Amino acid sequence: MVSGRREPGSFTLDLGGHGLVLFPTIFCWPYVCIDMAPLAAGSLRYPARGLGTLWEPAEPLPEGLAAVLGRTKAALLEALGEPRPTGELARHLGITASAVSQHLGALRQAGLVTTRRDGRTALHLRTERGTRLTQA
Repeated sequence: MVSGRREPGSFTLDLGGHGLVLFPTIFCWPYVCIDMAPLAAGSLRYPARGLGTLWEPAEPLPEGLAAVLGRTKAALLEALGEPRPTGELARHLGITASAVSQHLGALRQAGLVTTRRDGRTALHLRTERGTRLTQA
């Protein structure tokens, strides 16, 4: 049962054995949108995580952190509050992917970042230690 978008109460969607596809989205916030007449799999669209901060300006880097780690490593650590691939980080910071990889290697050795493979993509995420450091 999922609360409906325009009508109070709950809806039951008969999928006829076709399955259900879940879509995080920014377009139906704050509601959950339901495809009521699926041709194949049914779909359920729900507000994407972190949507409330989408239009907030980026906070400046803590100067102490930048002084110790360097501006690039500090900016990488700040950007890794959610898993991100190397190329996206390079575009975000305006540096090359190889420079990102080099800085991430140092942060990984310090236990501040973790990396996991998802197919051909490497996803990077700040560790708990890295998060504590950015909040200090």
